[in-house]
Amino acid sequence: MTPPLAPAGWSRWLVPPAALSVHLSIGQAYAWSVFKPPLESALGLSGTASALPFQLGIVMLGLSAAFGGTLVERKGPRWAMTVALCCFSSGFLLAALGAVTEQYWLIVFGYGFVGGIGLGIGYISPVSTLIKWFPDRPGMATGIAIMGFGGGALIASPWSAQMLDSFGAGSKGIALAFLVHGLVYAVFMALGVLLVRVPPPGYRQGGDGGARPAPGAEPAAGALISTAQVSARSAVRTPQFWCLWVVLCMNVTAGIGILEKAAPMITDFFAETDTPVSVSAAAGFVALLSAANMAGRIGWSSTSDLIGRKNMYRVYLGVGAVMYLLISLFGGSSKPLFVLCALVILSFYGGGFATIPAYLKDLFGTYQVGAIHGRLLTAWSTAGVLGPLIVNRVADSQEAAGRSGSGLYGLSFTIMIGLLVIGFVANELVRPVHPRHHVPAPREAADEHVPSEEHRAA
Repeated sequence: MTPPLAPAGWSRWLVPPAALSVHLSIGQAYAWSVFKPPLESALGLSGTASALPFQLGIVMLGLSAAFGGTLVERKGPRWAMTVALCCFSSGFLLAALGAVTEQYWLIVFGYGFVGGIGLGIGYISPVSTLIKWFPDRPGMATGIAIMGFGGGALIASPWSAQMLDSFGAGSKGIALAFLVHGLVYAVFMALGVLLVRVPPPGYRQGGDGGARPAPGAEPAAGALISTAQVSARSAVRTPQFWCLWVVLCMNVTAGIGILEKAAPMITDFFAETDTPVSVSAAAGFVALLSAANMAGRIGWSSTSDLIGRKNMYRVYLGVGAVMYLLISLFGGSSKPLFVLCALVILSFYGGGFATIPAYLKDLFGTYQVGAIHGRLLTAWSTAGVLGPLIVNRVADSQEAAGRSGSGLYGLSFTIMIGLLVIGFVANELVRPVHPRHHVPAPREAADEHVPSEEHRAA
């Protein structure tokens, strides 16, 4: 599928809505916790087992992004968005079949494996294109699109809860909810497929009919902002790539541990108090977390354009550790403190996702930044297993030991603090890429629709 070129006079501000239509859809993954209690009740699952579709989905997100990153760069955003649409919607349809037949393995395979491929391809589909359209504000541009992934649950969480109320929380009701999700998201994602465009030849030279930012708007090269180019194959051989891998993995693990178990977590924390949390209020908490996740993606990533990516990650990881410490010490006695700290952590979680493509662009250039980003998302796959596994396994073991309420999560929160400290240290180790990894940027590679020979080989 040939990438569609933007005609003369095409506004670059039409590209973020195309990306948003895909990211708002696949961002439904963050509302999975709404389905956990009904699935556990209908199919007799443990908390750890009910997390499997979500965990596998995040694993496949990272793997499909890593292995498909170069192909997405070569084929273009329209092809990638189409593949994402087919896989993500098909995953819901398979999950619906698994729910109605009470075959949980089919839910795991459909939502987690097939749908997870759609997550990965859809997630990276607009990144390279947006950076090429917005060389002056890469953090803001990727933040606009990626905030859709964080904000998807803001729509999906109450929508899913309402469908479960209407259809019932049994296996048939869950199946109907999955079916509706699959069909509606297919239509919505198709809007992005039709709207997306890539920059025309000469866009960087200002030949885009006036859509290009004013001359001099691009940031000047600095200590961690390079004008050199690094291929995806060379990037994975640098210590900078692996430092950022650790940074992303630790930040994501800390956030996803709360997000995946958000609804039952807040219920457990205040179950033994005078103000227990209802099911509807727990769903509202999930929606609030989604809003913080979404706001952080645009707010913090835009801030990184001003203060730098390294400083931004110092905030994400350092302040994030403090927030976890506050929840661990005082969260069980103060509902406002618990909610506030969780919102801050999730805003950092979302901001980390939106800032990382611009961090990669600063270090490795724009040549194959989409493919490099895809490879880096294997950190998300790892975190997608670690975060839910730590929180769910610790909670299950603490419950078996006779603990309840906030006592189910104290140990897991201490682990999260340690992981954030590790990420902070890794961020401090990031330095400019050594010139031996630099390659001349092929003239063709500057235009996404004309890949170079090296690009094809990669």
